[in-house]
Formats: sequence, structure tokens, C-alpha cells
Amino acid sequence: MSLTLIGFLASLGAGLATGLGALPVLFGRSVSPKHSDVLLGFAAGVMLSASFFSLILPGIAAGEGLYGSTVTAAFVVAAGIAAGAAMVAALNAALPHSHFITGPEGADPGALPKIWLFVFAITIHNIPEGLAVGVGFGGGDIGKGMSLATGIGLQNAPEGLAVAVALLGQGYTRRYAFIVALLTGLVEPLGGLLGVGAVQISQYMLPPGLAFAAGAMLYIISHEIIPETHRRGHQTAATAGLMGGMILMMLLDVIMG
Repeated sequence: MSLTLIGFLASLGAGLATGLGALPVLFGRSVSPKHSDVLLGFAAGVMLSASFFSLILPGIAAGEGLYGSTVTAAFVVAAGIAAGAAMVAALNAALPHSHFITGPEGADPGALPKIWLFVFAITIHNIPEGLAVGVGFGGGDIGKGMSLATGIGLQNAPEGLAVAVALLGQGYTRRYAFIVALLTGLVEPLGGLLGVGAVQISQYMLPPGLAFAAGAMLYIISHEIIPETHRRGHQTAATAGLMGGMILMMLLDVIMG
């Protein structure tokens, strides 16, 4: 099986975990705000750990071999991190979207239905995650790619649940909330194809590609997820969730990578 197909299927599986996380809404189970913040904190921890242990550090190591210099590799990775963060910042400014608590951001949505504001917000989150999985497989390290796909899938589950619960709060039906949460995860295979394809074109794209995905996720963690989990007075529980997610992803990376 080609790396492209493996990367696509793995990022698809990670994206489908968003729907798995949203399944409880179909059975009438509610999630308290505190538990929602803990789950989102867990997602942030997985992304934070993946950014460093699965993307930045391997990017520097790969750059050392490709460029023959640790300093050059560090500068290339630094540029990739900055570019990834700038890309998400630009998307945030250009696309109309809405957050669970802070409300609308980005361009004026005009008459765009509120549901699509949530869809755009989650799309902005999920594209870099799919990109990270794709780049991980594109480098030829199946173990690293599987570790990333597993970790991203784990953090997608609570994110999908949070999205579905938020939509229920806006008056949408349980089935509709579940379907939308599921669909938001299906942009990840597109990011996965982009990532694996870019790296397979040239191995010199591996270090900046890994760093780009890390920068995008780090921006999302700082700008989106952590502020959301700290706005309702549950910052201690949310931080515990973040630490748990970070530790779990580190262990996955070591065991599977």
C-alpha cells in the first residue's frame, strides 16, 4: 500500500473520531460545562505534545541529516513554525466563523446561517491536524505517522462532542448536531493528502512541513482552545485535562514511534 493511501486512510480515521466523540448526543447524554472544558483541555494537551514530540523535534532531526547543520535545521524549523501560525491567523481573519463562548470572529458573515460559522471554526482547526498526519507518513516513518494519527484521533473525539453539545444548545436536533460534528472531521483527509504529497515531492519539504503543521496547531492551542477552557472558572480541571492529554500523547509517541 502506498504511503499516500496510508496517509489518507489514517487521516480519515482520525477525522472520523470526531463523529465517534459526538455519538453520546444521539442517546440523550448531556455533558456539563466542567467536563466539556476538561475534554477540550485534554485535546489541547494531545496537540501540544504532538507538536513538540512528533513534529518539531523530528523536524530538527530530519533537517540535520538533510542540511548537514543543526543550526540550519533549527532556522528552517523556526520558519516553518512561524509560517504555520501565520496561515491559521490569516484564515481566522479571512473566514467568518464563531467560537463556543466568544462568538463571531473573522470577516462579516452577512446572512450566513450560524451553523456554518461553527463549521468554519472547526474546519480551521482540523486542516492542520490532517496536514500533520499526512506529513508524518510522507516522511516514510509509519510508526510516527500512526502515533500522530492515533493522538489526533484521541483529541478529535472530545472536540466532536463539544461541537455537538454546542449545536444542541443553539436549538438544533440531536441528529443534525451529530452529522455536522462528523462532517467537520472529514476535512482532515484533505489536509492529510496535502501533507503526504508535499513531502513525497521532495524530502527537503519534510522539516518545514512538520514545523508548519506544529506552528498551526500551537496557534490553535493558544488562541482558541485554552482561552475557551478558562472562561467559565474551570481552569484547574481543564489544566489537569491538558496535562493528561500531553502525557498520553508523549507515551504514544515513544511506544508507537
